[in-house]
Amino acid sequence: MLDTVTMKLNADPLILSALREDITQEDVSTNSVMPFEKKGSVDLICKEDGVICGLPVFERTFHLLDAKTEVEFFTKDGDEVKKGDLLAVVTGDIRVLLSGERTALNYLQRMSGIATYTRQTAALLEGSGIRLLDTRKTTPNNRIFEKYAVRVGGGTNHRYNLSDGVMLKDNHIGAAGGVKEAVRMAKEYAPFVRKVEVETETLEQVRDAVEAGADIIMLDNMDHDTMREAIGIIDGKAEIEISGNVTRESIEKIRDLPVDFISSGALTHSAPILDVSLKHLHAI
Repeated sequence: MLDTVTMKLNADPLILSALREDITQEDVSTNSVMPFEKKGSVDLICKEDGVICGLPVFERTFHLLDAKTEVEFFTKDGDEVKKGDLLAVVTGDIRVLLSGERTALNYLQRMSGIATYTRQTAALLEGSGIRLLDTRKTTPNNRIFEKYAVRVGGGTNHRYNLSDGVMLKDNHIGAAGGVKEAVRMAKEYAPFVRKVEVETETLEQVRDAVEAGADIIMLDNMDHDTMREAIGIIDGKAEIEISGNVTRESIEKIRDLPVDFISSGALTHSAPILDVSLKHLHAI
């Protein structure tokens, strides 16, 4: 989770970079109408139903501009919120409230959208025993926020980056000369505590992966009948992950299969934002 230590070490540089992207020299609009410090307050309003996520990032954005900024929250990450709900009140220098508004909202809207989409998708798997995974199809430099949002929404993180685990995809297999050779080389190179996952596209590759001793076998872009046959070939000798164009619509058709994981890039690359807004700014 995005605790204080994680925020300062990992998130702060990214938030600061986003602020610099939005304020290269100065906020001309704000400085033209508010040349001097003046204390004010603004409401954070939810404009549609969903799952809120990213409140620590929202708050941190303002704190990085001015540590004296105060945020009073009336909800927490993971809560279901409704259109019209007052989520928070932000108090501080009006110049900071205006300059930080868009960056803070961008994080909150994006992360809440992912959490909402994930919650809706995970609900389709309730009772199946299948775990919903995300992928590395994230926005560059925003992975820490987007994968956090998946967890808040009820999903599970796949590997965070290329150092986290061995996943042999089609191009790795091609480079190695085949599934068996790729698995053999991975097992020789990687520490014994690392699982080896293999992406398979055909039943022949599934057989090779089983014979090579793969720990996890991904069934990638297979039709329903082929997946059933592949599961029979694996026969409990490896964990099974289904991937490839997985959407909420397709999950309803494959949730009956006896597999361990379903991974979906759509959780991070196709989730719409959750609309939230800062309104009713006034001096105090």
